[in-house]
Amino acid sequence: MGINLNPFTWWNGASWGTMLYGLRGMTQVGTDSLGNVYYQGGKDGSGRVRRWVIYDGANDASRVPPEWFSWLHHQIDDIPDRAMPPARPWQKPAMPNMTGTPLAYRPSGALEKGGKRAAATGDYEAWTPEG
Repeated sequence: MGINLNPFTWWNGASWGTMLYGLRGMTQVGTDSLGNVYYQGGKDGSGRVRRWVIYDGANDASRVPPEWFSWLHHQIDDIPDRAMPPARPWQKPAMPNMTGTPLAYRPSGALEKGGKRAAATGDYEAWTPEG
């Protein structure tokens, strides 16, 4: 589109108002592998320290890795780098939700894959009200 809508919209990342006024007096505590930046400061209604994320790109909650999700929701007290054990060799990195993108999962019968599905095996018998 060519027009920078970031100053006026929240879904393209933090607006200028958030960057100028919302983060005043807040502390940056870390970043994740996707480039999201995490902050804390102030108190919420229950007296806990407020925590939030400024996304690097589209505001999509599935782009928050599990360890930072735990921190945002006060499931762990310290930042994930210090509070979480090291990743196991078999663990895969977190991925955002790919629905609606070319990388989305498409089963063999999907229209994008030709629309042909495996033939029924004959073990299915349709129900009829008379039967």
